Amino acid sequence: MDADVAHLARLIREADAVLILTGAGISTASGIPDFRGPNGIWNTERPVPFDQFLASEVHRRAYWDQKARAAAVFGDAKPNRVHVACVELERAGKVETIVTQNIDGLHADAGTSPNRLVEIHGTGREAACLSCEMRTPIEPHLEAYESTGTIPTCSECGGLVKPATISFGQSLDPMSLHRANQAAERCDLVVALGSTLGVYPAAEIPYAPTSRGVPYAIVNQGATEHDHWPTLTLRIEGDVTAVFPQAVDLALVG
Repeated sequence: MDADVAHLARLIREADAVLILTGAGISTASGIPDFRGPNGIWNTERPVPFDQFLASEVHRRAYWDQKARAAAVFGDAKPNRVHVACVELERAGKVETIVTQNIDGLHADAGTSPNRLVEIHGTGREAACLSCEMRTPIEPHLEAYESTGTIPTCSECGGLVKPATISFGQSLDPMSLHRANQAAERCDLVVALGSTLGVYPAAEIPYAPTSRGVPYAIVNQGATEHDHWPTLTLRIEGDVTAVFPQAVDLALVG
């Protein structure tokens, strides 16, 4: 038994309210490419900032073209062992909240309860009207765009519609951020999985709990921006889909 895995299992076993922060590194195992890595999406796709989406039909079309190309990849993705392990921890009564930076909806697909899940960068499963805020499933909008080339607008008010994800320059949903911060105040363990912890304000979430002495563990393949935190309890370099499920199994049955 790897000593670091055993250490993580012990932290989980001793906790009652785990805050789990997940990033793109857990989605890659489900076949979804990351955004910023060596083979990341932004190496081949230029992201469309929010202000450009608002200002120009040309940029709105570029944005919807990107979403249409990505739809097949996201649509085929299934939850992996990390998502399942998070659900097992929740069923054991140990999860305070899962805050995910991912927009793929795989935590929900795996069975994480809505009241335990904060999709802090939004979800690609829905579209949102930027005027009346009505939410609708994304698929009809993508299908209509691909078949007609018409940029989606709201059926209720005629406003601009975009996937309910957070674009560059777009503010986070205040309620999602509030829920994440409230979870940080209540948790007794923070575990970051598959994230470089370089995207803010999501990367700030561990600050509050660690400042009051809550243990903090990171599992990631590759460096993170929190690797040298003085309050970091445990840093495991490795495949999160192997390490975390093993630690959860050991914590729950060991």
